[in-house]
Amino acid sequence: MAINDFTDADHWVVETALKERYGKIVAVEPADSEIRPDPAASEVTVCPTLYWEQRGVEFVIFKIGTDRYRSQFFYSALEQFGTGRDFDDLAECVTTTLRLQADHEKDRTGATSRKTAADLNKTP
Repeated sequence: MAINDFTDADHWVVETALKERYGKIVAVEPADSEIRPDPAASEVTVCPTLYWEQRGVEFVIFKIGTDRYRSQFFYSALEQFGTGRDFDDLAECVTTTLRLQADHEKDRTGATSRKTAADLNKTP
């Protein structure tokens, strides 16, 4: 079963979300990936893919069917992350992926305000 490529409108959705997140135009490359659209299936399918890299992280959005998307981001072959679900809305797929990666980046770098609840409850 052949899956249709991403449309120009799909590219616009992704590129707009990336520009909003990073404040600049990010190059998005088309690709093809062999994945299992159904994780329980044994056969792989060639799926249209959008790829970009930003701040040392690589991202992919797979089109796994008509209006069905899956995403991943990774730092290396050993550090790969997904959303844990498929999406029927490309904008939701991209924004969820970007949000999860941003949260992961904060955890990974140990970003914290270093304030305790007591600090936050103090009145000036």
